[in-house]
Amino acid sequence: MKNTIDQAGRRKFISKSSLATVGMALSGSSLFSAPAILKHYRKPYSVINGVQIGVITYSFRSMDDQSAEATLKYILDTGINAIELIGDPAEVFAGRPDNPIDMRAMWGLTSKKRDGAITDEEQKELADLSAQLESYKKQVSQWRMTADMDKFRQFRKMYNDSGVTIYAFKPRNTFGKDNSDADIEWGMKVGKVLGASHVTVEHPSDDVHTMRLGGLAKKNGIHIGYHGHEQQTPTLWDTALQQSDYNALNLDLGHYVAAGNSKPLEIIMTKHDRIKSMHLKDRQTPEHNKGNLPWGQGDTPIAQALQVMRNNNYGFPATIELEYKVPEGSDAIVEVRNCLGFCERALK
Repeated sequence: MKNTIDQAGRRKFISKSSLATVGMALSGSSLFSAPAILKHYRKPYSVINGVQIGVITYSFRSMDDQSAEATLKYILDTGINAIELIGDPAEVFAGRPDNPIDMRAMWGLTSKKRDGAITDEEQKELADLSAQLESYKKQVSQWRMTADMDKFRQFRKMYNDSGVTIYAFKPRNTFGKDNSDADIEWGMKVGKVLGASHVTVEHPSDDVHTMRLGGLAKKNGIHIGYHGHEQQTPTLWDTALQQSDYNALNLDLGHYVAAGNSKPLEIIMTKHDRIKSMHLKDRQTPEHNKGNLPWGQGDTPIAQALQVMRNNNYGFPATIELEYKVPEGSDAIVEVRNCLGFCERALK
């Protein structure tokens, strides 16, 4: 499967995209035509020919400062004006107890375990970190019950005043089967306060739980988008969608390709009315070892998917999720800009 840019033209395409992102860094919204300058002067703007390009703040996880203010600056430096917000910056801003766990170390060990490359000593370290995390989750759950919602309103205002809207909210450890209804409803209420149209969570592969979440989403007036990794199939979401109008897709196109699904554009077209947002990354097919590569080097038809969205006026945002290894000498901001440049070239 290939993007609309053929293999022979990939290097030329990527080169032009990189030049476009340099222009973006120098001129901000001017990259997106004169009307955008007039309407969005000195503010980010990443709606390209009707397609909202966003970014999940997880993309900036490699940056040293993970505060609300620093995260906002990263977003502004990319030129993007809409986001899926991982919960940490907002919750810390609102006074959440400090996390004593080295989450980067834990994510690295979790990744090793998933890939079957973890040693016995690392397995013990991961088990210890997991036990500490469970204790911390209980502490956070107690804090959430008395958290000041005005702090989340202040967070939203800070971001909105800078030109950034929040279309999705993904708090950690909130919507799982072991979470109480109070935990789940807290996450949905905060999502609404932040201005999100939906919250996101990994698809639980549990019909009872999707029924429960769909009911609570309806009660709280916010949709829930189920994210997928390599368990994604064309029918993964069918039961949840039948259970509640508030159950929806947070499709991940790259993982969908890595799962071996041969027609990734088809699910966009058949389920577009139930997709609340879609993650973009360039992964390879199983035949090519499922790599997660810089955009334009994998098998995921990112350009074609964006063109389908543009040509059919689909209203859901396309979310950049930076998951390939950041090259030496670069950083997450530069790489997200490169991804945005790829989107711009595909949609012009």
